[in-house]
Amino acid sequence: MLLQLPHLGEILALSCAITWAIAVILFRKSGETVTPVGLNLFKNCLALILFIPTSLVLGVALLPEASPNDYLILLASGVLGIALSDTLFFKSLNLLGAELSAIVDCLYSPFIIGLSVIFLADAMSGLQIFGVFLIVSAVLGVSGIGDRKHISRHDLILGVVLGVLAMASMAVGIVMIKPLLNRSPLLWVVEVRLLAGCVGLGIYLLFHPGRRRIVGSVLSMKNWRYMLPGSLLGAYLSMVIWMGGMKYTQTSIASALNQTSNVFVFILAAILLREPVNLTRILAIIFAFAGAAVVSLG
Repeated sequence: MLLQLPHLGEILALSCAITWAIAVILFRKSGETVTPVGLNLFKNCLALILFIPTSLVLGVALLPEASPNDYLILLASGVLGIALSDTLFFKSLNLLGAELSAIVDCLYSPFIIGLSVIFLADAMSGLQIFGVFLIVSAVLGVSGIGDRKHISRHDLILGVVLGVLAMASMAVGIVMIKPLLNRSPLLWVVEVRLLAGCVGLGIYLLFHPGRRRIVGSVLSMKNWRYMLPGSLLGAYLSMVIWMGGMKYTQTSIASALNQTSNVFVFILAAILLREPVNLTRILAIIFAFAGAAVVSLG
């Protein structure tokens, strides 16, 4: 019955956007007591543990036949696009707050399109170039906000830089496996990348001078109040819903609807986190979202 619902793919894609937006708010609250590295490691390990039985239930092989090169590419993608990118994202989120972070995150689509043009010989239309201009204008606009009451100039610039690097590394991690995605089970790809993210962060943690503090913050049950539901929603449920949206509607439509997560994050941050809203921020999210939609659909 579920599979016969009209516009099922669109409903799932929009649900994914809302789910991810709620997760970002929870991640923002978690960042008050848990370090970016600890939070990223927790969410990746939890998602990996949940995706393994999910694959077994759906009949997807955990270790399908694939070339060593395929595994190496997926592992490198996981280290870059999950271990590094998500850690940078969490750090940026802590510095900027959810509202400004949502604006910077709109750069993800332009990075994907741009890298696809360079490495996959995809074409970029004039409309998409205009969309990139809108997003870059929005990011540059918020970078010039001098709201000293809520965020220092140093944190603002550093947060934007880290956010840009997070979106860039995430895009590289996706584009490098794009040819492999067309011929591989998606759940297997997700699991191998998560495994690489967990292992990469684990190795980094071994040499981190503050590893005891990081591990302690993760193991403290009082910090699970936001960290656990955020990880369940952001690293597992949103991914499952995202895959459904991609399966049951056109990729361009699903991608555009997924981008609405940034608008939902902006709204929820103002309501739940009491983050300041001003005309510059409102115009920036409108420009950024419009640009992301144009890039996705153009």
